[in-house]
Amino acid sequence: MGRNRWNLNKSQRMRLKAFIILLGILLILILLFGKLVVTLVHLWENRQRKLEPYIPTVEQLSNVWIMEIQDNGLLVFQDGENILYPYGTISLKNRKGQAPAQRVYAPDLSAREQVADIVLADGMVIDIMPKTNKINGKILSADNQGIEVEGYGKIPLDDDYKGYRLYDSLAMCTVGDIFFGYNFTDLCIDRGRVCGVLLAKEEAMEYVRVLIKASDYSAMLHAQPVLTCNTGYKVVYGNYEALQEEHHEAGEEVVIGPDSSYFVGQRVWVVPDVLTGKVTIKNCNRSQGMPSYRGQMELMKTDEGIAVINEVLLEEYLYSVVPSEMPSKYPKEALKAQAVCARTYAYGRMMHAGYPKYGAHMDDSTTYQVYNNILEQETTTTAVKETYGQLLYTAEGTLADTYYYSTSCGVGTDANVWKTSAGAKLTYLSARALNRTEMDRIIETSGGQAGQEDSLGERLRDEDAFRAYITAKNQDDFEVEESWYRWTYQVKELDRERLLELLKKRYQANSRYVLTLGERDYVSVEPETLDEITDIYVESRGSGGTADEIVIKTRTQQFKVVTGHNIRTVLCDGETKVVRQDGKTANSPSLLPSAFFVIETIKDGENVVGYTLTGGGFGHGVGMSQNGARRMADSGYSAGEILLFFYENCVIKSNRE
Repeated sequence: MGRNRWNLNKSQRMRLKAFIILLGILLILILLFGKLVVTLVHLWENRQRKLEPYIPTVEQLSNVWIMEIQDNGLLVFQDGENILYPYGTISLKNRKGQAPAQRVYAPDLSAREQVADIVLADGMVIDIMPKTNKINGKILSADNQGIEVEGYGKIPLDDDYKGYRLYDSLAMCTVGDIFFGYNFTDLCIDRGRVCGVLLAKEEAMEYVRVLIKASDYSAMLHAQPVLTCNTGYKVVYGNYEALQEEHHEAGEEVVIGPDSSYFVGQRVWVVPDVLTGKVTIKNCNRSQGMPSYRGQMELMKTDEGIAVINEVLLEEYLYSVVPSEMPSKYPKEALKAQAVCARTYAYGRMMHAGYPKYGAHMDDSTTYQVYNNILEQETTTTAVKETYGQLLYTAEGTLADTYYYSTSCGVGTDANVWKTSAGAKLTYLSARALNRTEMDRIIETSGGQAGQEDSLGERLRDEDAFRAYITAKNQDDFEVEESWYRWTYQVKELDRERLLELLKKRYQANSRYVLTLGERDYVSVEPETLDEITDIYVESRGSGGTADEIVIKTRTQQFKVVTGHNIRTVLCDGETKVVRQDGKTANSPSLLPSAFFVIETIKDGENVVGYTLTGGGFGHGVGMSQNGARRMADSGYSAGEILLFFYENCVIKSNRE
């Protein structure tokens, strides 16, 4: 037998074994007790969860457009995107004592194609509140405060309103997209406010609404217009629920000032008895004298004065635009090209109004198109009639921007001259040579870009290349004999005070385009002083050679002026006359003829005391040159060929088809 390791006798060993067994049993009991405690804790926690039910995240979407009510969810158009929201569960009302019941939300099918508020719980639809109260009427005006509807007055605009274009492809829109003078728009009304703008249709528009400026275009609004008519006419006034009419004989005058008794409501209408009647504004001067207008006049009272809006057929509007924009003696095909340009330009503004707060598409000045400054002429009216309804469209099917100007220097430029984001997209407006060689190339390629493309526009960005071009003549150019084809402008005594004043004005108009050189870069800082000038030069040129940036250096400062329009303004001293290539002079009170020029400074020592500009052309240089069109027509080219030369790859379509 081996010896006991711990020297324990038999009795001691038995007691030790019993102790170990007891200890094991205790450990097992402790483990079982711990498991029981954990189980009880879990049961208690689960009971607490049942006592505190789960609260879902609830949100409300305002004024969304319901596209479809589908079996698997609600398809909505929200902030320009199609989104499918599944249906959530809703609690049903039960009798007392019964367990609560739930079911999946089932929307009313009549909510389809409606503006609505939608309630979501955890991203699932649990309620829909359609906005079914709608009105429709002729839209007279709109701004951020409200929309004026004929027959309803001005209705406030909800802060969270949404706009939807329903025709063509579904898209978001704003009050700025409303067609004024038409009832193409439905308005959703909730609690007396416009919550939804629905552009329901797009149809050919016949009437244009023109804001008529005060005498000699001196102001936007009139103080107290005096009106009459060459036929019997009526004055319509009052609130929509109780409009009144007052009849007047031909030649009788009405004076409508801000305190006039006619202004019971916000607007007054002067309407001839017959369609061929014309309304005259007797205290409004134009080049023709006292202007008379086809259509009807609408007067709107504002805090600043009275807005006078002429609502007239688009075609009749053109009768007075074309002779005001192009001499009526020009050849027929040039006048027809001008008519299509003017119609397209006007139609674009009818789609996107320039004066929504007055409900006017544009005004009658050079800001848009000059209207009724010159009397209607038979030749221009015939040109309008022979192009009835014709508009110019891009290859993509959108309405073209038909910019035009007076005379080229033999080359045009592109829409980047205005430094807008839209300019780069107008690829059909390019800087091409305006000569017979280029015209024949375009005709041979059917208006396309096949063959050797003219690169003159890009080459003339170089200063030396442009200097050589503008100081010479190209006999192949259509306008080589036009008086504005070449010109000079010599400022013998530079007026620094006036120049500083002009820099300040252009800075205030747009601070991005008058810059001051800082430590490293040019920064936007308003010029305060102007030291002795040591140099003036063109820093960069746009396509076609138009001056895009000039630098004015002084002893202590350096300024940069950007865009052709600003440059033409700043370098015009208001007194110097422009000498055209035929030797005749012309006044230039506030703007140089064009930005197509080179500059030579006149110095006394190191200081610039004057400068000479050698330039060409008249106008911004974008789109159709009117004298270019004239010379093309004289050479036998048609209106269609002229238009497709100036507006590359565009097509002429009728809006009456």
